[in-house]
This record gives sequence, C-alpha cells and structure tokens, in this order.
Amino acid sequence: IVAPELIGCQIVRRNKKKVISKGIIIETEAYSQEEEACHGFTKKTNSNKTLFGEPGLFYVYRSYGIHYCLNLVTDRENFASGVLIRSVFIDQGQERVASGPGLLTKKFRIDKTFDGLKSYDNNHLNIFNKEFINKNELVNTTRIGISKAKDLEWRWYLKRSRSVSKREKGDKLPKFKNQFSNLNR
Repeated sequence: IVAPELIGCQIVRRNKKKVISKGIIIETEAYSQEEEACHGFTKKTNSNKTLFGEPGLFYVYRSYGIHYCLNLVTDRENFASGVLIRSVFIDQGQERVASGPGLLTKKFRIDKTFDGLKSYDNNHLNIFNKEFINKNELVNTTRIGISKAKDLEWRWYLKRSRSVSKREKGDKLPKFKNQFSNLNR
C-alpha cells in the first residue's frame, strides 16, 4: 500500500536549516517479513531492529559494505515491513544523479546515522508534499537486485520519469523532462 503512495512525495535533506538536496520520489520497492528477500525474514537482530520499529522510521543499512540504502518502515511494530526508496528526481539538470539506492544516499548524504530517525519529526531528512500522481502513470513490476522472492511485483516507478534506476523491458525512456509543480516550494 505505502510503496506506490510514496511516489510523488518530496524528499528534503537539510543540514541545520540549509537545504542540501531535495527531489521527488519516483521509484520504490516493498519488503515484508513474510518473504525471504526482507532483512527481517528470519529474525530480529541488532542490525535490522529498526525495520521492526514503529511505522514512519527511517531504516538505513549498508548494502554489500559499499553503499547505504534508505527505507521507510511501514505496517506495524514488531513486524518487519518497509519500502526501499530506489530513485529520486532532482530538478537541476542532473536527472540521473539519484537514480538508484546508492546514488540517492550519496547525493542526499545519508548514512547509518539516519537509521531510526522519525521521517516526520527530525531536522535532517523529511518526506512530505505529495504531488498528485494518477495510478495509471505507475509501472508495477518485479523488484531488482535481489536473488530471493524476485518474482513478487512489489516495485513501482513513475513511467514519465527519466530518473528511474532500471526500466521494465520494452519501456522506453521518455523524451520529455519531468515536470513537478511542488519541487520548488
């Protein structure tokens, strides 16, 4: 439910009161402890305990020891469920600068210190101001970059965006640029 609803939301990274980066979420993937690709599938550990926390927390982990991934905890406490923010459109002529989980966290300067922050109540990273997105503008497909439970169609992306990390086979890159009314607010 939450993964497609996050598409069109603005994400803003601040350092004190200064905006470092901002953009529109255009690609997400959902995970649930009921399927084996989820970090909480087997059990709660020190490294994944945030994923079992209250909905609205940021869950940040390091993927393969290389880059960080930003997730939003969903569902309910003591049940591992979350949404990976895969790509963000940034309106600065750099349409692919945050096209993928590692590029996104690099551009927004997100690391493990963001793990456990409330997405709705902190001075560093917030998600808000949903842009209206018509449901037929979304592509719903299988998740990518995983080896288990890869047939579940739990990935969504905005078809008109050129910032998608990986398009579905046959889905051509749009020729026009993204237009979002609330990005400059």
